[in-house]
Amino acid sequence: MPEAAGRDHRRMLRHVATSALAGTIAGAIAAGVLMMLDIASIGTLVARSTDPLLAAATVLAPFVLIGAAAGAAIGLLPILRKFRR
Repeated sequence: MPEAAGRDHRRMLRHVATSALAGTIAGAIAAGVLMMLDIASIGTLVARSTDPLLAAATVLAPFVLIGAAAGAAIGLLPILRKFRR
């Protein structure tokens, strides 16, 4: 029995980690599109910055973190539904 529980926990962790990774990738893509399409002049501001890598990281970080949190939360939904009953 403990082996089955350990396998279930590893599956659950893998599922949540995969969901968080998908959210991270989605957030990075969203930030990249924001800069590439120059929405609200974000791309221009990043390009004209004295340190464009730092400026791009400053734009990218919140999108990636929020994407990871959203992905993990969405990944946990089936697990939370299982324990509500």
